[in-house]
Amino acid sequence: MMGKITFYEDRNFQGRSYETTQDCADMSSFLSRCHSCRVDSGCFMVYDRNNYMGNQYLMRRGEYPDYQRMGMGMNDCIRSCRMIPMHIGNFRMKIYERENFEGQMHEMMDDCDSIQDRYRMSDCQSCNVMEGHWLMYEQPHYRGRQMYMRPGEYRSFSQMGMGGMRFMSMRRIMDNMSM
Repeated sequence: MMGKITFYEDRNFQGRSYETTQDCADMSSFLSRCHSCRVDSGCFMVYDRNNYMGNQYLMRRGEYPDYQRMGMGMNDCIRSCRMIPMHIGNFRMKIYERENFEGQMHEMMDDCDSIQDRYRMSDCQSCNVMEGHWLMYEQPHYRGRQMYMRPGEYRSFSQMGMGGMRFMSMRRIMDNMSM
């Protein structure tokens, strides 16, 4: 199933709009700003900077009339978006206490609301996503800023522009997940 999202320049779905079913690294060529959106199908990660940078937030099917009032921690407005393909199958990720896959390691196959409580880990600085798409949160219980992780090796979160951010909970991105 293909995702579809419509962005609007102003709050409450007003002003010019831009509809897409794919990634968009720079929305400025379509809209001068973006303050609301409607997700008709699928899931999207939205970013407050171009090229999938800055604060990010998962958007599921639904209406978002004023994203700044939703506590997303985003700056000015939405500047880029990435469509998240729905994964069918197993989910597997290895998390590491330190950069470069060093320190304490744990393999995860399901959601974890607190790595401190479950694994006695105070920090996660690198990971290897082997299967599925994951959302990492800076606070326990799926709160705070988010980071989208797709399959691949992530040796250093600080070198990815996430310096100073600690990930304390992780959740699988699934079609039926609740926010």
